[in-house]
Amino acid sequence: MSSSPDPTESAPAGGYLLDNARAEAGERFVWLAELFDGVTRGHFDRLGVGAGSRCWEVGAGGPGIPEALAAAVGPSGHVLATDIDPSWLSADGGYEVRRHDVAADPPPEPGTFDLVHARLVLVHVPDRARALATMVAALRPGGRLLVEDADTALQPLACLDDSGPAQRRANRLRAAVRELLARRGADLSYGRTLPRALREAGLVDVAAAGSFPVGGLACDRLEAATIRHVRGELLAAGLADDAELDAHLAAIHAGELDLTLAPLISAWGRRPAAD
Repeated sequence: MSSSPDPTESAPAGGYLLDNARAEAGERFVWLAELFDGVTRGHFDRLGVGAGSRCWEVGAGGPGIPEALAAAVGPSGHVLATDIDPSWLSADGGYEVRRHDVAADPPPEPGTFDLVHARLVLVHVPDRARALATMVAALRPGGRLLVEDADTALQPLACLDDSGPAQRRANRLRAAVRELLARRGADLSYGRTLPRALREAGLVDVAAAGSFPVGGLACDRLEAATIRHVRGELLAAGLADDAELDAHLAAIHAGELDLTLAPLISAWGRRPAAD
């Protein structure tokens, strides 16, 4: 792999690196859902989401979580799913779809939601404190906020068993993707700060948990889709070349790697009954 450019050089144009506009985004939503939707639904159950609940899914991306929430709240509840690019969401999915930027727009229907949830969203948002304040403002008194974000600095490897050239190549490429994310303003250590961030946003009864998938088809497919998604950016930045990207994708396809992800930190808290 070619050496990294001088970090003082100008970064690529801003914006979300893993944007929704490419076909690979749909693949990533499928495999992220396979890996984490069960974890997220478990938190919904523990936080009391049920018939009649009003829920806001922030930065929804794909349809999996909005559909799960719609099924949980039933016809007497309401689910709002928002994204800056809601093109992967369905107006016929049993939930309302709106275009919304949580870091720039005011909260929709402030003070009315029983649950507000965001997964793998805030790590990419430059003004995270403002986004959190927007989500808290949308909660009714006693409502719950659940935020789930990765901490790629806590566990930076693609292959925990760094035992051979294919594994070491995978880890180099994971570091290159992290570099691209950092250049776009992602906070690679954000996940671990969530409990404190929720307290600082005014929530009480704050707690957190972590999920850490290791190996399997979903990890493989997610890695392949991600590499294809950012391939052009890796090449343009001089962080990888075609030969090693092709070799990495071939190793994934051959099942040679036990790929893993950064831990997903889930943190939740309650808006006090009287602010």
